[in-house]
Amino acid sequence: MHTVTKKELVDRIADKTDVTRVVVKRIVQSFLDEIIEELGRANRLEFRDFGVFETKHRAARMAQNPKTLERVQVPPKRTVKFKVGRLMKLKLQQSVSGRTG
Repeated sequence: MHTVTKKELVDRIADKTDVTRVVVKRIVQSFLDEIIEELGRANRLEFRDFGVFETKHRAARMAQNPKTLERVQVPPKRTVKFKVGRLMKLKLQQSVSGRTG
């Protein structure tokens, strides 16, 4: 598995679109900032065929420290859930079925 960075994505998009890397980087960062802003407002983001981002509330709970076995209170928090869209699901299934082991 290879980790793809934002810089690599910006370079690829710039190469494909003949737009300067500076402009593409600004657009990509603006897009990511907007996603963060909307999720911070507890809004649901839907990108057809790609997927859906939404926040979920996790209730407070009791947990256990695995080292000390001490019981600890975990406070409530919000987390982000991502549900895979149709095209991404198909692409992921293709890459699994296309692998040779």
